[in-house]
Amino acid sequence: MNNPNVLNLVPDPQLLEGAVAAFKQAYAPYSRFRVGAALRTADGRVYFGANVENASYGLGRCAEQSAVQAMATAGAREFTDIVVYSEASPPASPCGACRQVLYEFAPDARVVCVNQDGEILSGLVRDFLPHGFRLEQPEQAEAVAE
Repeated sequence: MNNPNVLNLVPDPQLLEGAVAAFKQAYAPYSRFRVGAALRTADGRVYFGANVENASYGLGRCAEQSAVQAMATAGAREFTDIVVYSEASPPASPCGACRQVLYEFAPDARVVCVNQDGEILSGLVRDFLPHGFRLEQPEQAEAVAE
């Protein structure tokens, strides 16, 4: 990643535990590639997500998107940290679609991807998606949150 200050992040123990628990609940009968994610909002709330596949492949959801959707459904609009857990080596990083979803809510959040062997890939969301974009509509975002 591009930011030398975050290259050596280690996963927060609570988020790692949550990501592993979500990983165990993943529904991946087609790819057999399970992923779990856990994210934390600035006020300390934690949300989890697992990948959920579908026979119509395009309808599946990644773990990171599931966690963000749980957060948004609960009314939160920004997160500070996310841990993504998989059994891949090197650790699986968020796919392109997930990178854009993460960027929409928190371009400066910390991302730590980890596997069962303790290998780590880390950085900020913006490191994973250089030149990302989001629409700035603060009045609309606030109206939704109320």
